[in-house]
Amino acid sequence: MSNAYVSLTGLTLSYGQTVAVPELNLDIRKGELIALLGPSGCGKTTTMRAIAGLLAPTSGKIMIDGADVTRTPANKRGIGLVFQSYALFPHLSAFENVAFGLRLQKQPDAQVRAKTEAGMATVGLTGFETRKPSEMSGGQQQRLALARSLVMEPKVLLLDEPLSNLDARLRLEMRNELQRVQKDTGITMVFVTHDQSEALALADRVVLMKDGKIEQLGTPAELYAEPSTAFAANFMGFENIFRLEGADLVSDHGRLPFGTEAAVPLLAWRPGGVAVGKGPHVGRVIASSFAGDHREYVIDSPLGQIKADASIDLPEVLLGQQVAFDLPQATARHLAA
Repeated sequence: MSNAYVSLTGLTLSYGQTVAVPELNLDIRKGELIALLGPSGCGKTTTMRAIAGLLAPTSGKIMIDGADVTRTPANKRGIGLVFQSYALFPHLSAFENVAFGLRLQKQPDAQVRAKTEAGMATVGLTGFETRKPSEMSGGQQQRLALARSLVMEPKVLLLDEPLSNLDARLRLEMRNELQRVQKDTGITMVFVTHDQSEALALADRVVLMKDGKIEQLGTPAELYAEPSTAFAANFMGFENIFRLEGADLVSDHGRLPFGTEAAVPLLAWRPGGVAVGKGPHVGRVIASSFAGDHREYVIDSPLGQIKADASIDLPEVLLGQQVAFDLPQATARHLAA
């Protein structure tokens, strides 16, 4: 028997005659934080909208906590939503923003106050009760939106690109905050993002989507270290992907001797897996940038452009200079077609 808390079975989602998600199957466990990851147009937000009840499936079934909610209205599903825009009421105080849904349910005032205060404390906003959203930072507004959903005690909390409007420092802070709140409350979360670093940092499991289908599903460590297809590898940072024909690496631009045959059609390297300054091959540096503890190069080679990272301790290679490089077997990822 399945231990799924949220189950999508044969879920097909369409906009008019255009099928956005064809027959998706996905099980989410209770208390799990799942990331729907992929580029724009891959179907991740469409899938989230269907779980929320904002988009009716063409076919298939949605189960939440053992109940079939496929045709249940959004406001009857026990779903919490945190949007990219936060959707806070600008004329209401922080306290009243969080209390709004509870008051709609006509809960007693004492209960509304207790739940609202507890919700604001959970996200670290005690003392901000009287502030308007315009008087709060972006990270504080994000936490306010999170508290507003949490006090409703939803069965599932859906978050649609919630960190995309924040600067880099606040993104990191809110990423940690979301993870803490999720673990503290034990709530089931579905997090939609196009940012692989967010998905890898936050999720228990990552659903990588392409063209409305699941390209790969696994833990962050599995997707990062063991992508199974060229698309997954490229999305996870293996930016140098080449065909293997006999003992040669081949691209649309040319070929290089690799020296070893393997029973796989593709090999891939992260930039950090390319050896710079040594090796049997030679290319010309056409781009270079400083990245703190390493330099990032783009090398024009017989295979086309190769992206490589080199330690800051190594001599710098200037634009236009020739440089030796290698694509070591030890750092290659073997891929299916």
